[in-house]
Formats: sequence, structure tokens, C-alpha cells
Amino acid sequence: MFHGSPSDQVWEYVLSERAARAALELTTAHLVLVGHSHIPIALRLTDGSLAGGLARGGSDIDLSGGRWLLNPGAVGQPRDGDPRAAYLLLDLDGPRAHFRRVPYDIEATQAEIRENGLPEELATRLAGGE
Repeated sequence: MFHGSPSDQVWEYVLSERAARAALELTTAHLVLVGHSHIPIALRLTDGSLAGGLARGGSDIDLSGGRWLLNPGAVGQPRDGDPRAAYLLLDLDGPRAHFRRVPYDIEATQAEIRENGLPEELATRLAGGE
């Protein structure tokens, strides 16, 4: 599990095929979890072939076969056009991944951002999820 990626645990975004392959090559785990980009993704590497992409809310994925790289998305500051909070449920016995989205009070969160003097951009982009 990495905030960024196995090669840069804090800052690297795993958004390209090259970055996803590198993340999987730097590990031996069947399942690699990343974040930082705030974009929910599910990618599977099987016999050198990488497949998958954006994981929409409600997606249920069978994790058997191949190696997987997953990003749950974000509870705040989503970047995939869906302003709802994103999270991931893992059933390691299944093995399955369940991508979920839930609404939250965006206007109250925007007010808190402004009240705390954070950049306006952080408040504005909550409504559009971008």
C-alpha cells in the first residue's frame, strides 16, 4: 500500500500505463494499492498485458487471476468528474474489490475550507469532482 507509488511513496501519480507497470514491477504482491491521484482505477497485469482503467462507483471486480493495481479514489477532492466520496471495500478471501461512492454535504465542506483560509480552488472543485 502506497500513497503515491512504490518508486515515490508520496508524490508520484500512477495515471499512465508506464507508471502502472513500474509500480507492479517494483513489487511482488498480488495486489498493489495506490492513491494520491484521487482517481479510482483498477488495472490487471496478466502475462505481460495490462488491462482495465477507471473504476466507477458500483464496480465489483474479481481479483483472482493476474496481479492488480487499485486506487480507491478519494473521500475529498475527487478528480474523475464525480463529486461523491469514493472508497474501496476489499474482500481478500473472495478475492473481490468493491468500488463505492456516497454523497456528502459538499456545501458544508466548502464552507469549512473557506472558513479555514484554504485556497478557493479546493472549495470550488468539490462540486464538479475535478
